[in-house]
Amino acid sequence: MNNDTLEIPKSTKAPLGYKQTAVGIIPEDWEIRTLGEITNYIKGFAFKSDIYTTEGVRIIRISDTTSNSIKEEGAIYIDYDEASKYKKWELKLNDLVFTTVGSRPPMYDSMVGKVIKIEEKYKGALLNQNAVIIRSKEFAYQEFIFNQFKVKRYLEFIETIVRGNANQVSITLDNLFKYQLIFPPLPEQQKIASILSTWDVAIDNCKAIIEELKVRNKGLTQKLLSGKIRVKGFSENWKVKVMNECLNFTPRPIEKPSENYLALGLRSHGKGVFHKNDFDPASIAMETIYEVKENDLIINITFAWEHAVAIVSKKDEGGLVSHRFPTYTFNSQNAIPDFFRHFVLQKHFKFLLELISPGGAGRNRVMSKIDFLKLEIKLPNIAEQKVIANILDKATEELDQYQQKLQTLQLQKKGLMQQLLTGKVRVKNLK
Repeated sequence: MNNDTLEIPKSTKAPLGYKQTAVGIIPEDWEIRTLGEITNYIKGFAFKSDIYTTEGVRIIRISDTTSNSIKEEGAIYIDYDEASKYKKWELKLNDLVFTTVGSRPPMYDSMVGKVIKIEEKYKGALLNQNAVIIRSKEFAYQEFIFNQFKVKRYLEFIETIVRGNANQVSITLDNLFKYQLIFPPLPEQQKIASILSTWDVAIDNCKAIIEELKVRNKGLTQKLLSGKIRVKGFSENWKVKVMNECLNFTPRPIEKPSENYLALGLRSHGKGVFHKNDFDPASIAMETIYEVKENDLIINITFAWEHAVAIVSKKDEGGLVSHRFPTYTFNSQNAIPDFFRHFVLQKHFKFLLELISPGGAGRNRVMSKIDFLKLEIKLPNIAEQKVIANILDKATEELDQYQQKLQTLQLQKKGLMQQLLTGKVRVKNLK
């Protein structure tokens, strides 16, 4: 627990110093107020597309917003002189922008009722229609208010007020402003927001590192797997190998089980193997299926052109697939699975799979297993493959560690936020 907080004992009834309210038990000196009571608002303006330019003052549309930020791609602008006519809709630092049109929760990036806090880089931008600017009144702290829209209760509330069909829904401001917020005195609001901001800083820093590592890993992988940069100590020229010199077609047919079993599938776009646990054998007509083992190369011949290929991991071993998922083992004299785990994810390998997957329009393209084993690829020797694989594995491991750290930080903040915003944990040292 943070040194600035004090935990209150759990109770099914309101303990001394607490009271029961419509949103649960809260401290006696806290209040319940609606969003409409504590904020002012400005509706976005319906800018006409004929005044758009490629530079100038940014216009923020609801299509520019994600669940918690603003996208850079596809940005639109209006001329500086033209923008001067629309000062009323100019965004200020820490403004809250609510979207009033979108999809139902919890489809976050397109969700109606998204709340985005305006950062320094978007200060001065103009807000387009189907969104609204919310600014707190003097007794409410904007940062504290913002955190109250990141809790499950808010998503549940939005679900009750949406109107419209499946493709597009909307909310009215009259309904939105009925949302009930929990309010401690202003000094405590500020302290709570300050505590939560420490997690925000750590989360943002972790996200930045993750993005840097993704860029680094992508460049490193491309250069190492193409031979554009060489590992120290290796100078032997890479050699062209035919795929059947590297792989052996290794089907392991078994009779279809009589009981539910672990079935495997392959995601497109190099996203790997997925599990279909307790798969019902009665749902398939075929009587023969095939077992896969760790370090097999597995490919979906129907969607090979869409990069449905992977190297089987330990957790996938023993899973069963249909005849549309041929499995291959490695010829250890020419290729190793650790190297190919990275190699098969490259764009050039996807291109090769597209070439041997003929077909017409749509998704009806089946890869030729014969042509697959005829593919030519350029490879380093086994020793260099091992070193390259080790380098890339360590780079991937570092990225995985930061992604796990990010999840931990997000969970920590979510848990602490729930405690602080309800008064179950009280802050100390308010001076």
